Amino acid sequence: MSQELLYWQALNRAMDVEMAADEAVFTLGEDVGLYGGSYRVTEGLHAKYGEWRVRDTPISENSFTGLGVGAALVGMRPVVEIMTINFLPLALDSIINGAAKIPFMSGGQFRMPLVVRMPGGVARQLGAQHAQRLEHTLMNVPGLRIAVPSTPQDAYWQLRQAIASDEPIILLEHELLYFSKGPVDLLADPPPMHRAALRRAGRDLTIVTYSRHALLSQDAAAELAKEGIEAEVIDLRSLKPIDWDTCASSIEKSHRLLVVEEDCRFAGAGAEIASALAERCFYSLDAPVRRLAGLDIPTPFNGTLEAATIPQVSDIVVAARALCQSGQESKAS
Repeated sequence: MSQELLYWQALNRAMDVEMAADEAVFTLGEDVGLYGGSYRVTEGLHAKYGEWRVRDTPISENSFTGLGVGAALVGMRPVVEIMTINFLPLALDSIINGAAKIPFMSGGQFRMPLVVRMPGGVARQLGAQHAQRLEHTLMNVPGLRIAVPSTPQDAYWQLRQAIASDEPIILLEHELLYFSKGPVDLLADPPPMHRAALRRAGRDLTIVTYSRHALLSQDAAAELAKEGIEAEVIDLRSLKPIDWDTCASSIEKSHRLLVVEEDCRFAGAGAEIASALAERCFYSLDAPVRRLAGLDIPTPFNGTLEAATIPQVSDIVVAARALCQSGQESKAS
């Protein structure tokens, strides 16, 4: 039986369930304790589990992320919250040279049951230093897994799966999703953490996307349907590994691919997605793969300019329409 929960509430419920089930699970980060987290994800957990398992830390990302790595090495299951992905560069040594490498370098003798949660993305006028994505930085690191839940249900499922995993998992949460609401079935069996989801069926083109833009792409698909264009929307749910099979099955049906992301276009996640699917599905495509992404500039503070730097619903509609026309022209010639 499902209930309506906000995205942050789903994450909070997942944390509560896992902490109640296993005393090895604890969380640490800036303001996760008494304050309850910058986006309320740890609200109420400090009062319930105490300061030893809900630990406020100094403003020192590499230090407390390194503490999480060490705790994982001795059998704990830490959930590190980095207040925003914009502070991720400060913690990269612990994540890249520690969490991602130790299981391999130890020949599998050491597990790394570490979860690192962080919000990111373009929110509302937070300025260039607080509006980054940076998933491309993490995707390039062997040894990491990356989940990108776009719905409260996936937030609940994927955080619980991440905590149960013996591998280092990065959970990327979009700041504008925390107060989105959706049904969450606490008892339903989850799909594999890294399996993509078909969000909307269609026949004319495939839109492959993730995180908040999975929602915007569904809105765009609804607009396109009014014009008689049926877009299939694939929400990746994971950026490492990527469920290529689900994407390829859709492309084999629609014969056109539009990759939509919020991150900057140059060397972003979309570049890898487009390249890999072009190689895999070359003979199924009726038109070149098209990418729609954020502009390769620091995000402006001005609200109008900020919105212009990332794809909006209208941009997705225009790109999809042009892609369908391109495919028709190719067939006509």
